[in-house]
Amino acid sequence: MKLPTLTPKEEKVMQLIWRIGRGTVSQYIDQMPDPKPPHSSISTVVRSLESKGYLGHKAYGRTYEYFPLISKRAYSGWTLKGLVSSYFGGSMNELVSFMVEEENLSPEELKALAAKLEQE
Repeated sequence: MKLPTLTPKEEKVMQLIWRIGRGTVSQYIDQMPDPKPPHSSISTVVRSLESKGYLGHKAYGRTYEYFPLISKRAYSGWTLKGLVSSYFGGSMNELVSFMVEEENLSPEELKALAAKLEQE
């Protein structure tokens, strides 16, 4: 499934929604660090996330309770595939090589990664 790309602000709000789960815009704002953003700003982002297919809602009168339609894991996989395609020529091997070189993965981390790959 191809999802529309999220802006950095949308992704930040989506990360919060994945962490909290179902909630209203006010409940999401309550979980944000101070200074709290304006209600209208977060409401706009949430409506954008809904129009892009990331969120659904249930109406209780004039109050909307939002919930994720896309799991964090599904989004992570889709984003990683896009990253590999765009920056590593579609090669996971190139991505892992880059990580080893740039991130200085320890031998223990490499062994754990190899063990995980063997399980797949």
